[in-house]
Amino acid sequence: MEELKKELMELGKNYPGGFSEKRGNLFLLDFIVAERKAFLRTDRLTYSAKLKIDETKKQLIFFEILKESGAGMSSGGLDDYGSGFGFKVEKTKIGPGGREGSIEQQSELFGKKYNYSFKFEKIRNEIKELAEKHGFTFTYTLNEREIR
Repeated sequence: MEELKKELMELGKNYPGGFSEKRGNLFLLDFIVAERKAFLRTDRLTYSAKLKIDETKKQLIFFEILKESGAGMSSGGLDDYGSGFGFKVEKTKIGPGGREGSIEQQSELFGKKYNYSFKFEKIRNEIKELAEKHGFTFTYTLNEREIR
């Protein structure tokens, strides 16, 4: 199990901030996918993953979420996204296997165009492969409370 933890921490180096280990066998990964700063406003899109290694059941339980947050004053306008921050294309499928698809953001603010792309399943698949390599079963959960 120590080898699994070591490789998990090594895998986390591929992402901003990496994994942090919390009490026992609970690991967290949080990073900003996109950020927009405009006059008196900040908007963020954050990816968060939480996983727990259950050594007795030889199981790795995984949860992930994409959160959008904003603070400050909105510029107003017809679409209530504020500051020109908005998603034009989101193709996802959520099921027992986890969220699949990608999110692409294109917005225009003060004449500047911003683009990015994020694939949900990339991190999850890497962790699943790592768990299976070490003889652990991978369980995806849609309920964060199952990881404690």
